Amino acid sequence: MTTADDQPPTPDMTDEEYGALRTSAAVWAGASVLITDERGRVLVQKVGYRPFRLLPGGAVDPGETAVRAAVREVAEELGVTLTLTRGLAVDWVTATGAPRAEEMRFPGEILHVFDGGVWTEERIAGVRLPPDEIQAIEFVEPADLTALMSPDDARRALAALRARIDHAGPVLLEDGFPLAPSVLDRTGVLSTPRARHHFPFHPAPVPAGLALRQAWCWAFAPDGRILLLLDPGTGAARLPGGAPEPGDNGDPEATVRRGTREQAAAELRDLLHLGHLSDPAEPVARTRYAAALTAVGAPPVDPATGHTYVRVLATPEQALALFDWGPAAADQLASVHEARTRLTLPRATPRPLTELDGPHVW
Repeated sequence: MTTADDQPPTPDMTDEEYGALRTSAAVWAGASVLITDERGRVLVQKVGYRPFRLLPGGAVDPGETAVRAAVREVAEELGVTLTLTRGLAVDWVTATGAPRAEEMRFPGEILHVFDGGVWTEERIAGVRLPPDEIQAIEFVEPADLTALMSPDDARRALAALRARIDHAGPVLLEDGFPLAPSVLDRTGVLSTPRARHHFPFHPAPVPAGLALRQAWCWAFAPDGRILLLLDPGTGAARLPGGAPEPGDNGDPEATVRRGTREQAAAELRDLLHLGHLSDPAEPVARTRYAAALTAVGAPPVDPATGHTYVRVLATPEQALALFDWGPAAADQLASVHEARTRLTLPRATPRPLTELDGPHVW
C-alpha cells in the first residue's frame, strides 16, 4: 500500500485505511450569500473578530449542505429567512491562497456563493442583528470591496456579482480567479467606480435654455439587446454617443450618430428621442435616444480617448447593473422599453453578454 499524494489508493486498502486517507485530505467547506440593494450596492458585514468586511455566511456544519448552511447563516446573522435557488460561484481555495497564520492553515477550502437577490428598503429595514458577532451591516459600491475585504474575499465577491449579471451560470474559481473568465472578468468590470448620474429623468424634449452636455443612445440589436461599451483599461461601462462638437451643428442626433461611429463603428436607424436628464446644480441636459443597430465594423480607436472599447450586447437590465444612476434609472428603463416596442423589437431574455469583436451586419 502507498499513501503517496501523487498515487491513487490501491484496491487492497481496507475501508479503515481508505477512510483515514480521505480524512487526511479533508477540506473546509463554507457558504456565503451575495445580496445587493436596488442601486446595485453589495451588503457586507462588520464583525468584531476580523479587520475586514465579510459577506453573510460561514462554515458548513457536519451533515449540512452548502445551501442549508447559507440559509441558516443569514437567519442567524441578519434575522432574515431566505429561499436560495441560485448558485453564483464555487471557489477552490488552496492552502496558500488565503493569507492566514501557519497554525490556521489546512489542506484547502471549498466556498460556495449563493444569490441572495435584490433587497428593497422595506426588507433591509427588517434586518435584525444578533447581540454579538455582527456589529453592523452596510451596502457598498462594488468597486469598494477591494479596499474593505481581504483580497481573496473581494475577488470572490466580484466574480460572483459578475456571474449574476452575466447569467452564464455559476462560475468556477481557484483562489477567487475564474477558470474561464467572462468578458466582464477580462475587462475588470465593477473593479472601478460605476458612472454615477443621480439626475432626474424627464421623458420630454430638452427645454429651451438648457445647454446640451451629452447625447447617448440605447442602440438595439434585433434580439432586443443593446450595445454597451467597456473600457479595456478600467472596465467602466458606457452607452455609445458623446458630447456635442462644432461639426454637429447643434444637432443632438448628429452627436449620437457621430459618437456611435467613432466609439463602436456602429450604424443606426430609426432614432427615437427618449428624454433627458436634468442637473439641479447647473442648467445643462443629458439627452437620451434609442435606435436600431444595422451594422458594426471592426473595433475602432475612439479619437476622443484613444481607447478601443470592448463592444458587447447586453439586455438593458444587465447594462443598468453597471451604472449607478439612482432612483431615476427605473424611469429611464421604462422609456427604453417603450422605444423598443415602437421599434418592433422583442424583449431580450437574460443571457451571457456577447462580445462583438469583428464586423457584423443585421
